[in-house]
Amino acid sequence: MRVSEEYRESSAFDELLNRDGEPRIALIGQRLGDISLDVLRERQAVAAARLMEYGITFTVYGHDEGTEKVWPFDIIPRVIQRDEWTSIESGLKQRVRALNLFLDDVYGEQRILNEGIIPRELIETSACFDRKLSGFRPNSGVWTHIVGTDLVRDADGSIYVLEDNARCPSGVSYVLENREAMKRVLPEVFDGSTIVPVEAYPERLLETLIGVAPKTDEPTAVLLTPGPYNSAYFEHCFLAQRMGIELVSGPDLTVQDDVVWMNTTRGPQRVDVIYRRIDDDFLDPKFFRKDSMLGVPGLMKAYFAGNVTLANAPGNGIADDKAVYRYVPEMIQFYLSEEPILNNVPTYVCSREDERNHVLANLEKMVVKPVNESGGYGIVLGPRASKEELAKAADSIKGDPRNWIAQPMLNLSTVPTITSDGLAPRHVDLRPFILVGCDDIFVLPGGLTRVALVAGSMIVNSSQGGGSKDTWVMND
Repeated sequence: MRVSEEYRESSAFDELLNRDGEPRIALIGQRLGDISLDVLRERQAVAAARLMEYGITFTVYGHDEGTEKVWPFDIIPRVIQRDEWTSIESGLKQRVRALNLFLDDVYGEQRILNEGIIPRELIETSACFDRKLSGFRPNSGVWTHIVGTDLVRDADGSIYVLEDNARCPSGVSYVLENREAMKRVLPEVFDGSTIVPVEAYPERLLETLIGVAPKTDEPTAVLLTPGPYNSAYFEHCFLAQRMGIELVSGPDLTVQDDVVWMNTTRGPQRVDVIYRRIDDDFLDPKFFRKDSMLGVPGLMKAYFAGNVTLANAPGNGIADDKAVYRYVPEMIQFYLSEEPILNNVPTYVCSREDERNHVLANLEKMVVKPVNESGGYGIVLGPRASKEELAKAADSIKGDPRNWIAQPMLNLSTVPTITSDGLAPRHVDLRPFILVGCDDIFVLPGGLTRVALVAGSMIVNSSQGGGSKDTWVMND
């Protein structure tokens, strides 16, 4: 496998190659090594053409070259050995159990606040904590039915949790489409290998949704989308089609006598579960934002009556707050009496004076993040920022410390990626998807590997120019 000179200079951990440039898994290395770079480029072009033909896109708002983009995909896979994946899977299950218990508690008895494990002020000042939901418990006690947890690997090979996405995590459709593309363009690499399949995810998602429905003989689930202008609309259509359920928008649903009904050509049909891809604020103009045209009037009243399940549960955004993320290890110890299997990235909460002072004194070494942004927006990479950018970040922290956290800058792991100079290292993260039902937690093997396509960049988000790779968990 011919790699570029960049590999000789890279200090990052590479997911596919060891320090000597040899494949970590011999079979995969041999199969890829038997294919010339020119052929790999040809097949990459075939994969890109397929993505375009099938309309596999994402949206970037405010971009000069248009909002609709073909999904960027690199055909060199990320490979994870089974024993390591087993540990990651256990850590993810542990984490979502603790997050669900935290959400149940913080909207209920608030034991973790009363005992001072998490500062009460941190929760009460969060933009994602909704007091109107206090005292309510969703069907089956599940608040986070679908979770996307972002993982990174540092230069020493250690895996860290970067953040949890518990509101409307996106990207799983690209996991499934990436695998389909790989099977078409690199079939010989799959021959005789033991790559764990991912195709069953839509079926497992539907089982999870139906499993948390109010008690009824034949529950009906729908996927609620804000519409075609949403950045993840392709995924909404994809998942609804794969699950065999209706894709609906707000006007397709009505509420009568605290029951949700879907308008169909055969008349109204009762809806028991709504997989909603709409933010809390827009769900119900009678309960949240009055000017919302995307939601369903009266939906929250039906929800409080126990007549419909919303996945994910409204109010669970408090688990997404990056300042609250800092305390997930304490949640695991408090609720489960266990040590965390997966570690957080060391995190400084700027609302705490001592930690804020440390961040301000070491800003050029830190990655500074707003607590409720996503998509890579608002992040300041201290080691790569100009003096003006650092000064602006310092002013922002001083002006609104609750809105900022800081972390040391990790040297994210790399995967060989096709470039004009050959196979070059590009930094990656990993977003596994976790489904939480009444009695079971399912982790999709692998997940979405996002790759920074620009040399040296640590920003992997598609909205910031990143792409993706297929992720292979090996059974043997």
